[in-house]
Parts: sequence; structure tokens; C-alpha cells
Amino acid sequence: MNLRKQPLPHRSRPATLAAAVRGALLYLPLASVILSMPLTAIAEQTTNQEFSIAPGNLDAALSQFSRQAGVSVAFDAKLLAGKSTLGLQGAFAPDEALNRLLAGSGLQAERQDRGGYVLVETKSAGTINLDAMRVEDNALGTITEQTKSYTPGTIATATRLVLTPRETPQTVTVVTRQHMDDFNLTNINKVMDHTPGVTRRGTDNYRSYYYARGYEIRNFQYDGIPVLSDGINFMGETTSDMIQYDRVEVIKGASGLTTGAGSPGATINLVRKKPTHEFSGHATAEYGRWDNYRTEWDVGGPLDESGSIRGRFATAFQDQQSYMDHFKEQKRALYGILEVDLSPKTMLTFGGNYDKTIPTGTSWGGTPFFDSHNNEINTSRSFNPGASWSRAEQFSHAFFSQLDHEFDNGWSSRAYYTFQRNAYDANLGSIKYTPDGDTGSSELLSGQYRYKTRSQALEAYARGPFELFGRTHELAVGVSGYHNHLKGSGHNVIRVPVDNIGEWNGRAERPDWGGILYRAEDRINQRAVYASGRFSLSDDLAVILGGRVTNYRRGGDSNMRETGEVIPFAGVTYDLSDNFSLYASYTKIFRPQSVRDESYAVLDPDEGDSYEGGLKSEWFNGRLNASLAYFEIRQDNRAESIGTLTNSNGMTYSAYRGTKAKTKGIELEVSGELMPGWNIQAGFTHQVIREDETNEKLTTQAPENQFKLYTTYRLPGRLSKMTIGGGGSYQGTTWRDGTDALGNEHQFKNEAFWLVNLMGRYQITNNLSATLNVNNLLDKYYYSNYGDRWTGIATKMYGEPRNMMLTTRWDF
Repeated sequence: MNLRKQPLPHRSRPATLAAAVRGALLYLPLASVILSMPLTAIAEQTTNQEFSIAPGNLDAALSQFSRQAGVSVAFDAKLLAGKSTLGLQGAFAPDEALNRLLAGSGLQAERQDRGGYVLVETKSAGTINLDAMRVEDNALGTITEQTKSYTPGTIATATRLVLTPRETPQTVTVVTRQHMDDFNLTNINKVMDHTPGVTRRGTDNYRSYYYARGYEIRNFQYDGIPVLSDGINFMGETTSDMIQYDRVEVIKGASGLTTGAGSPGATINLVRKKPTHEFSGHATAEYGRWDNYRTEWDVGGPLDESGSIRGRFATAFQDQQSYMDHFKEQKRALYGILEVDLSPKTMLTFGGNYDKTIPTGTSWGGTPFFDSHNNEINTSRSFNPGASWSRAEQFSHAFFSQLDHEFDNGWSSRAYYTFQRNAYDANLGSIKYTPDGDTGSSELLSGQYRYKTRSQALEAYARGPFELFGRTHELAVGVSGYHNHLKGSGHNVIRVPVDNIGEWNGRAERPDWGGILYRAEDRINQRAVYASGRFSLSDDLAVILGGRVTNYRRGGDSNMRETGEVIPFAGVTYDLSDNFSLYASYTKIFRPQSVRDESYAVLDPDEGDSYEGGLKSEWFNGRLNASLAYFEIRQDNRAESIGTLTNSNGMTYSAYRGTKAKTKGIELEVSGELMPGWNIQAGFTHQVIREDETNEKLTTQAPENQFKLYTTYRLPGRLSKMTIGGGGSYQGTTWRDGTDALGNEHQFKNEAFWLVNLMGRYQITNNLSATLNVNNLLDKYYYSNYGDRWTGIATKMYGEPRNMMLTTRWDF
């Protein structure tokens, strides 16, 4: 929305009338500001130099350029007002470096005879100045593409206010486009594996669940707009292809201010790519272990001479086998977006995406843990309990549209609508019963299921500055409405005999499931109004206050209604110095539940409080960010299983009781650039969840301790065409209490383990590069799931062995 407007800088004071008069006298229209650096005859200088300039304010970026290049840059201060840059990373000649910094600003650099540069407006005879039509969607924070950065410049997901990470009184972890490209993070499962503080647990060879701060992540947003899923994560959310996204943001803790009803662990926000103002794109050809083939095509740019209409189209196709026997998967993704500048301050955007995943040989859960003699079943990592005909086709497609407008008083507005349809069509068959200890015979559990959801979201909000008590503050206000409609059906569940699990090769008779056994339907409606304000009480102290009033209704068997539910938010930041800030925040937990208690009544909503506080820091003008957080989550009605019961109609169901629980933990994160060419993202998390009454630990399938570190370094000098990197993750011991094959109590414990990854990239030409990624370098045996119970028995599933992927990429 000017969309290029930056947040208020640190320690900014409102301009008084006297200050404005003094400024006008100091900066006359024809005066220029000369950056005080030694003059250099740049006209004769052609040697590449290393530059490391963060995205953000153009004035500050030019100061960094002047220092790093050793040249002077003169300009009229008024020309730079409100302008920003995407920054610069890498080795360039000064001419090229300066042109890249000025790209899209409407300014150009004229070289002077005695050295240095003077900035002037770009002239275009007979046409309107292109900069006047350069409306850029920056309402969700800094676009990370082309920044070569592992940290965001600004973010807006947590509060709807565009703030730097340091100004945001909550932990928000961002996996940027550069991080995804470096480590070949082509799907959201891989992104979550690299995200500090997030654990991924595989339930079978095509589904995963994510955990943060000990809680399953059930909240998903697209471009900051919630799309309700209520934990149905096998119909699009966890199969998303990353070709269409600029970055993935994970808001740690409860996010009721922008989400409404939801889990207290975290919210995942997928931010889509934007069209580019200049023609550009890339294509890839990739090959990896287990016949893993992938290609991407991504192209964007202006569609008319003035650049007021811009488009982008991206597609990816992947066909891969697996380390598991007779399992293969095919993925297709399409994405398109169009931006139209209706006026210099109004922009219309619309687009859509299509994701489809076709896995065959799918398992349904893991492999049985014990045989009938209570002996642990030892299978290879390649063992697949699924039948060769078992499949679970999933797809997701969405349409979205938004209208942005910037007002003359500094305020901006956005109206956003999205429609999303997800579907799941499965014919499943997998060994899910205890094998005979003598003969090895067992049975497949088979079933046919179809589900689809239709989700719609409409949201409108405005934000901008206002003056109060002689200081400038910021305010955001909005309204939203979401609707989610699920329909599904299931056929008869049939057991299929298996002669010997030791000789299993996936071949089994495919049954006839007959007619539909049951139908399911569910509707969720949520309406809300919200507001948040950032009040600058002094140069060092800022307070964020906000709230959301939600009306929630769920149809179907649940038939729940919550009206006028108030979800407050409060946060404070205090700058200790130029680099360090203290912060604290509070918000309420509100999550309606669909599970039932021992009397078959729907459990009351899970409510409580979420607290967070700690220390944040930024270095090198925001190119490196770090945080240390203590968090505490208090739940008043957490659902805990009490086993399987039968209701008055003779139907068997899983019963739950409400209990009080408390989560305590710490989180340490760092992301960004340690030095020019050296990027890093790392984090350590420790958390424990205990029931208040018994002090018993809960959610033990999520590790109490977790550490992740990923880094890349571009070699200097003559070796600058090489980038090397790697990293790893540590996951502490997890466990689940259950029973063995004889009904005895048994604790299933997955010991702590490390996974190590490597990457290397060679820039063959300016446009062509080759990248090699090696995952699980040490070929560690580990379990992605251990002790889950299916059909009353415990199961297990191995994680991926060592694998490699070679990517050749052509940028144009």
C-alpha cells in the first residue's frame, strides 16, 4: 500500500511546527546532502566489491552503500522521502550495486567527472513518471524474495501493525525465500523441519502433524487471513508446495487478536509471492535419490508499457519414489497472481492456486509394534504396511482478491476475500492388526473415505498514524467473517487377510466396500471485529493494546455457539539501548472443542491465558535479529482422553474430560546475517506441560528440548561463486504410555537423536547455478512416530534415510 510505507523508526519524534520550519530552511529544494566519504574516481573502477545492505529505508541504505563502496552520493533529501529498497547482498561493481539499490525508486544515479554520484529523478519523455504508478503490496511486511536474507525486515501477522521483529512483543519465526531456496524446502513439511521451535510428527507416509510449545498447530493463515481447518490437516494445509510462497511465518503462542478461535501453540501464515516490477523468473531441473524428479517454472513482470499491470505465474511438477517399498507420489502445483494499479494509490489484486498430491502405496498409520507373543517386530526402514493399491489423493485450490488503497493522511486500507476448496479421496488398506507370532499372518484394515471442505473468508481493515499528546501513534481496525463447510462419507470397513507379514510385498485383494456407511457434515461460522494500537509513550517505551470480539457458531452434531467472546491483547516494548529491548505480552486463549465427555455432551471451550516476555535485539540495521523468550500458557479446560465409551444409542466413541494444565518454557532464536555472506537461523526450545491437579506431564510426544541450526556462507574473493552450508536438528526424548500385545502397561520411548544436513551451491554463470542438498548425512535411524495406537495396538514408523537432491537453476 504505498504500499511501500515503512513502519515508524525507533526513537522517532513527531515533527513540531518549529522543527518543520527549521527543516525547510536546512533542506532547501535545491540543496543536497553529501555523504561524508572520500571521493573516488568511480568511472574507472570496475572491480566487484562485496556489499551487504539490508532492505528498508533508502536513505539509510545509501549511507551504507557510501561507506562500503568508499564513494560519495549527493541527493535532494525530498527525493528520498518515503522511499525504500530491497537491499543488496553479494559482489557487484559500484555502478551495478547502486542501480540495484535504486531499482523501482524513480531515481537514477549520474556519475560526476570528479567522482561520486548525484541522484536525479528518472525522466520518461511523453509518459507518466513510472514511480508515480509504483504501488507495492507491503501490507504484510517486507517481501523476502531477492533480499538474500534469513530474517524479515518487517512483519504484520501478530498485530496487523507493520513492525520490525524487535518492535513485535511476541515471538514470530520466519522462514524466508532465501532459506527455502538454499535448502530445497519445496513443501511445508520440509519448512517445518527447519523452523525453530516446531516439531513434525508423521502419522503415516503421507500425513504429518506439527507441534509448537507442546501443542498441535491447528491454525493456518494465507496472506494473514485465517482459513479455518480445526485440525483437518490432510486436505491441503500440510501438502502445500512452496513454489507459490514468499515466506512462511510462525506466530508462537496464542494469536487470538488476528485469528480468533484457535490453538495456543502457534499459527502458521503462508505469504504468497507478488508480481515483480521488472521481467524476471527462474526455471529448475532437479533430481534426487529414489528417482525423485522435480521441475519449477516461475515468471513475472509488467504486462503493459507503464508497468501498471503486473502478473506472475508459477508451476511445479514432482514425481518421486520413496525409501518405502511400493510407495510413490506425484505432485502438481499451479499459481497465478495479477496486480492492477487503478490509480497511483489504489491497487487491485486477484489470483489463485491449485495443489494436487497423488500418493499410492499409502500406509494408514505405522507398522504394528508387537506380535501375538509380545515380541517386538523388527522391520527394515523400507517396510511399507500399506497395500500397493492404497491411495489418498488430496487437492486444494483457492481464489483470492484484494483491494488496497492509501490515503493522503498516511492511512491505508485493505479489503480481502478468499475462497478455498480442499478435498480428500482415499481407498486405504494397511496392516493394522497384531501379527500371529508363529505364522506371521495378520490383516489389512481397509476403507474408502471422501471428504471436502469449502472455506470462505472476508476481511477488511485499515491502519495508519495518529497524533495524541504531541506524539505519533499507530492504529489498526478491522472486521472479518469466516465460513467453513465440511462434508464427508465413509464406506464399510473391511478386513483383508495377509498370509505372512515377513513376506509382505503390498499385494492383496482390493475389497468391494459397498455402499456408503455414514455421512458427515460440519459447519463453522466466525464473525469478529478487532482493533490494535501502538502507543509511543516515549522514545524508548511503546505499548500495544488490542482486542477482538468474536461470535462463533458450529453446526452439525456439535451445535455450539459462543457470542461476544472478547479476546484481549496487551504488549509492551522498552528499548534498553540501540540494540536491545525488553518486551512482554498477554492474550487470552479461546478454542471451542468438538470432542465429547463421559455423558456424550460436547466439551466446553478450552479457555485460559497466554503470557510471554523476554529480551529482543537487532544488529547491523536489522540484518540480524535475536530473541530470548519465557512463555507460560494456562488452560482451564484442556481435553484429556479417558478412553473409549459407549453412548445411550450403543455408539462407541472416544471420551474426554476437561482439566487444568500449565505450560512453561523458554525459547532462544537468532536469524539473519552474522557477517556479509554468512546467513544463519537457529533456535533452542524447552517446554514442559503439566496437569495442575496431578502434576503429571502431558503431550509427551512433543520433545521437551529441541535445537535447530541452519547456516550458509558465500566464500569471499575468487571463491565467491561457491556457497557452502549445512545444519542440523536435535530432538529430545519423547514417549507415550500404552499397553503391549498382552494388555500390560508399557512406555514407548523414542530416544533423543540428531539429524545433520549439508548443502553446496556453485554459481556457474550469472544466471545458472547448481545446488546439492544432502539430508540425514549420517544416515541416522530414527522414528518419525513411535507408540501411536491404531485399532487398539501400538505402531511405529521410521524417518527418511540419507538422501540427496541436485538442483540446477536458471535465473532470468
